[in-house]
Amino acid sequence: MTRAEMEALGWDSCDVILVTGDAYIDHPSFGMALVGRLLEAQGYRVGIISQPDWQSAEPFRALGKPNLYWGITAGNMDSMVNRYTADRKIRSDDAYTPNAEPNKRPDRAVTVYAQRVREAYPGVPVVIGSIEASLRRIAHYDYWSDKVRRSVLFESKADLLIFGNAERALVDVTRRIAAGENIKNIRDIRGTAFLVPQGWLPDEEWSVHNSTRVDVPGRIDTHPNPYAMAQEDTKACATENAKPEPEVKPVIIMTREQRQAAAREKAMKTVVRLPSFETVSEDPVMYAHASRVFHLESNPGNARALVQAHGDRDVWLNAPPLPLAMDEMDNVYDLPYARNPHPSYGKAHIPAWEMIRYSVNIMRGCFGGCTFCSITEHEGRIIQSRSEPSILREIEMIRDTTKNFAGTITDLGGPTANMYRLACKEKSIEESCRRLSCVYPTICSNLGTDHSKLIQLYRKARAIPGVKKILIGSGLRYDLAVRSPEYVKELVTHHVGGLLKIAPEHTEQGTLSKMMKPGIGAYDEFKRMFEKYSIEAGKKQYLIPYFIAAHPGSTDEDMLNLALWLKKNNFKLDQVQTFTPTPMAMATTMYHTRKNPLKKVTEDSEVVETARSGKMRKAHKAFLRYHHPENWPILRETLVKMGRGDLIGNGERHLVPAWHPSEENGTAQAGDRKRQGGMPQPHQIATVKQRKPEARPAPGGRAAPVAAAPERARPSILATIKTKPKTIRK
Repeated sequence: MTRAEMEALGWDSCDVILVTGDAYIDHPSFGMALVGRLLEAQGYRVGIISQPDWQSAEPFRALGKPNLYWGITAGNMDSMVNRYTADRKIRSDDAYTPNAEPNKRPDRAVTVYAQRVREAYPGVPVVIGSIEASLRRIAHYDYWSDKVRRSVLFESKADLLIFGNAERALVDVTRRIAAGENIKNIRDIRGTAFLVPQGWLPDEEWSVHNSTRVDVPGRIDTHPNPYAMAQEDTKACATENAKPEPEVKPVIIMTREQRQAAAREKAMKTVVRLPSFETVSEDPVMYAHASRVFHLESNPGNARALVQAHGDRDVWLNAPPLPLAMDEMDNVYDLPYARNPHPSYGKAHIPAWEMIRYSVNIMRGCFGGCTFCSITEHEGRIIQSRSEPSILREIEMIRDTTKNFAGTITDLGGPTANMYRLACKEKSIEESCRRLSCVYPTICSNLGTDHSKLIQLYRKARAIPGVKKILIGSGLRYDLAVRSPEYVKELVTHHVGGLLKIAPEHTEQGTLSKMMKPGIGAYDEFKRMFEKYSIEAGKKQYLIPYFIAAHPGSTDEDMLNLALWLKKNNFKLDQVQTFTPTPMAMATTMYHTRKNPLKKVTEDSEVVETARSGKMRKAHKAFLRYHHPENWPILRETLVKMGRGDLIGNGERHLVPAWHPSEENGTAQAGDRKRQGGMPQPHQIATVKQRKPEARPAPGGRAAPVAAAPERARPSILATIKTKPKTIRK
């Protein structure tokens, strides 16, 4: 981090200097720490520049010139997602910065940092990585500029992009550069992307599969009539007789295994050409087609290389990296992390660190395939798990070395809490699979859903001396959990701290089908099991469901039905999420193109309607918080436009009140009336409901609206939770 630290170590220079947009926290949950410790274990001297001032190149010279290369990352999050809300407003804080200070990183940090290090020390190779680079490796729709942008390789001018689980690729690249190989010649490592001249191929054995257009019906030739009597052409017969005998080739009958092996061998030397940047930036159908092809080529067992033209150059993507084996995962997580923020931050409050300081990451990857999520594009769908001893050692280390540890491990999880050591029943089936999800539309019959290893891990973790409680904070895949009642019982009895957050995301099948999420019936089944085992354990515990507003495919009617479901089940949500289109996610493709890439894409294929305007997105979000007075004006207006004025009123069957004393002076604020664009007044709404309220004369002779009597509202589920009073020691 500093020259003084280099001198204390006896270094005159660094082999690799990593630049990150996050505060430096030496913990395996933070990418820079993991990469730095990994390279250090290979014998390289690694320097880290954290959150530099990007206004000039000088801060990037702090540790001198790296001997091998620069490593650039935006941090644990995409810089645009980190800095902006779903409404494109700048956030007021940054969880990855000391004291949560905002504006400590630039927009599109990978590009800015890469340009600055080029300026600081020209000629030094630049390698980019992390989730921001990974999700922008081909032409992609950018929500914040509302256009399709080129691959980040062009904007950053980097020499190499490493995507996905980068450990193997990173070590290989570093060793080869250290051995004197030019980075421009490193073209054969899985999980890497780079720029090449258009039409470049690694060698003569490679072939190109052209996927630059969608299939359209072509001309159908008339079949010749075999019984037609045609006059014999003697000249043609003479020509045919003069031809040499055709070469006879024996018919080889191959077994299924031989055919699959031949196909795999051919795929290893085949590159799929995607529609060019120029094409996808202008044609939404071709963008959706490219997105579908890209995601179908994501299984490392059968994925082919991809190439996409950008002008007179190509972006070449090698096949995705192979998942790490269990012992490799253990080696990465067993490295000597300090497990603390860098001492230079003093006592600064870093929210991201405080969130995970007592948690343990037990696995990577997710085979759920949710279209709004980017985990599959970055970490892959094959689960990579740590061994039980490695996880238990980390729990003991937290107990022994982490300051203020009070006996509670806040999470044993990862992208999904209950996918630990779940895999396809047969490796050969896994390697040949082309499904986008292992659990949608139904759980694959080849997927192992045995939770016994996870149950065993929970029990051993609870038995560690000094550990009082193990909580599960990661998201739970409840459609998998119900396959194992023993797991649900273990979870509910021992690992829920009163509230368990799960994510149905929606209730309506049309929207769920675009998310690739299970139907709400799976939630209901899990809820019954959760309540049953909570009663058996003698505990009052509650499920807190998460939902997404304005997701592609979600109509006004879908959001209304979700709001009615929330009211029926007495949920009054405080924190809700509006869909944010992140680069390369399939839901982002739906948002941008109005096409469904989950199915074959053509000009006439399914149209996906999406809430795009700010007002419509605000209305969808308001449905999730139907109980909050600030949302009532826009909900009244939306309901009237939908012809559902019958849901406006003060009865139990209504969604929002006709009027309420909590609104200013019993009337809507002037700004609300203006936004409502002629929204019916309370007496007009009552007419829609066929009930006309009485009016009493007001000063000046005008009729004043009568404030509707507030309904007797049931308390929210959250309001019924009784917390134990803290005991004060005398």
